[in-house]
Amino acid sequence: MKKFTDFGLNDTLLDALFYMNFEEATEIQEKAIPTILEGKDLIGCAQTGTGKTAAFVLPTLNQVAEEESDGVQVLILCPTRELAIQIEQQIQGIAYFTNASCYAVYGGGDGVSWEGEADALKGGADIIVATPGRLLAHIARGYVKFNTVKHLILDEADRMLDIGFFDDIIKIIKQLPEERQSLMFSATMAPKIRQLAKQILNNPEEISVAISKPAEGVTQKVIMAHEEQKVRLVQHVLGDKDDFNSIIIFCSTKKKVENLARKLKQKGYACQGISSDYEQDAREETLRNFRSGKTRIMVATDVMSRGIDIKGIDLVVNYDVPGDAEDYVHRIGRTARAKREGMALTLVCPDDIFKFSKIERLIDRELDKEQPPKHLGEGPLWHSPDRKGKGRKNSNSKNKPNREKSRNDKPLGDREYRKPRQDRKKEKSKNRLLYEALPNPKTASQIEAAE
Repeated sequence: MKKFTDFGLNDTLLDALFYMNFEEATEIQEKAIPTILEGKDLIGCAQTGTGKTAAFVLPTLNQVAEEESDGVQVLILCPTRELAIQIEQQIQGIAYFTNASCYAVYGGGDGVSWEGEADALKGGADIIVATPGRLLAHIARGYVKFNTVKHLILDEADRMLDIGFFDDIIKIIKQLPEERQSLMFSATMAPKIRQLAKQILNNPEEISVAISKPAEGVTQKVIMAHEEQKVRLVQHVLGDKDDFNSIIIFCSTKKKVENLARKLKQKGYACQGISSDYEQDAREETLRNFRSGKTRIMVATDVMSRGIDIKGIDLVVNYDVPGDAEDYVHRIGRTARAKREGMALTLVCPDDIFKFSKIERLIDRELDKEQPPKHLGEGPLWHSPDRKGKGRKNSNSKNKPNREKSRNDKPLGDREYRKPRQDRKKEKSKNRLLYEALPNPKTASQIEAAE
């Protein structure tokens, strides 16, 4: 394991790392920092919680500290406001002893924040961290000048593509000089990531670290639960975890976030919800309260599943199974960060069996399925889903029903003869016409009499 003093970084950066108690580099940092310092393009693939933000912040800050420029030198693009704020804060901390300045550009602010962003984009900051949509809104005004940009970084690139930023990213890149260093960091190496890499990277080095595997310190548990059991089950789990001081619960919809947060508050829990429906000020306040420990439980949509670094999370609850198997890894990656230990609990209802089976294939592990406590009633049973994903049994020969039996298990020979479907349809149509022809249609016996 290398130490940060082994990379030849600027003394001011090493001083900052010393005061932040950072000594040893993580695997992604050890592999990426030398490549970036050499000025090469890079595509880095690493799961959340491996320290990839510092892997690109340190070497680019090192170069900014040693170069003089009157404009923006580094442009970092990321998918969410929360991640933009977090990256900016991390840069501010590391750059404290340098002359480098950083500014975050993201939506949801007021007119004052817009003016501050505009000043930074006109050359008032060395490093810009931005969400693509907000940055394009500034570019459309005509005052953004990126001719001094030397480093482009895409963080959580797969997430940006998932939410439809491909065209926006290409538009932004067209504003940059062709001579630049480009870095792309992603948690997955999907084909669309490679497609984007071919367009924006020049003969890049490729680094992959622990792709799509949960951290070793995460204890993963699964409870089979019907939808109507979930709220009471969460309350039961929380009642048994008094020593867990920091908990995130992920829901699939904003409505469920509101509903669950309200019910937990009614039970006396220090709980807040967060989703894209919240105003930016409210979201930032919720994050501050959660980080400081004022709020013990945060109920969130997947807006919080990627890139957000909150230390000391003891428990992650998947109230709903995520639709994308990769998002499961990101969600439970909120806990057991930096070699700590944590727990991840997933509630699986019948409709989620197929999705969770995909997660098990991804993590290459079959997890034990528990039942809810007896006082909450019996949960659904786990069974392998079919290829259509409907939660039925596999269609192999062992699970196929006996063709000599009907649905009620009577032998075929004991059943009454049933007419072919086409004949039944003709008969039904004929009966309807006869029924409508009667002056006062009432009973089936009248139809028989009419025949």
